[in-house]
Amino acid sequence: MKYDILSALGVHALAGDKHRQKLVLRLMTLITTRYNWRNNELSMGREEIARLWSVNERTVKRDVGKLKSLGWLSVKRAGVRGRVTVYELDLKQILGDTRKAWMLIGPDMQARIEDQPEPADCDNVVPIQAASSTSAPEGEGTWAKVQKTLHARDPELWSSWFQHLKEDSRVGDEVVLSAPSRFMADYIASRWSERVSSVYMRLDSSVRTVRIIQAENP
Repeated sequence: MKYDILSALGVHALAGDKHRQKLVLRLMTLITTRYNWRNNELSMGREEIARLWSVNERTVKRDVGKLKSLGWLSVKRAGVRGRVTVYELDLKQILGDTRKAWMLIGPDMQARIEDQPEPADCDNVVPIQAASSTSAPEGEGTWAKVQKTLHARDPELWSSWFQHLKEDSRVGDEVVLSAPSRFMADYIASRWSERVSSVYMRLDSSVRTVRIIQAENP
């Protein structure tokens, strides 16, 4: 599976322009040098990435931002003093975005990937609410589109967590989302805030901040 993902990334890059090729090559370098497949963790500081890529830290910030906007990379644990940021890869999103390249590798590639079991979630956290449905959400507006995008990326994750979020308010460039409990709000914020934020900002460029809070009791 590791080699298939790297192969898909490589062929996808070669079919793109020079900018996409460079971006994907840089991601592949991070994967092959520092990515922990078992824990889905990429623990590297900006200075170390800059040295690995032979660029300055400004370029690192820009390209990491591009990878996050694609949904390929997100922050798993933010860096604090003495500890670097820990990133995680969304392998489902990467495979989905590189799917057109699979047949360039051969029909065996598609057969292998589609026969693979779903990756296990390393956290072993049971959702506090059972999934009521995995069917696609309906509705209009930006938040509905965000929900549809999150559902398309990972229906099971959406069903367990994201479907319980509500758009609480929007003031200026900040959107506030609410979850039915403090635990759910904190868990989604710590685990998937980057994913939700990147989807929201991609669909509405005027949004700069997305916060997740506990819903107020009626």
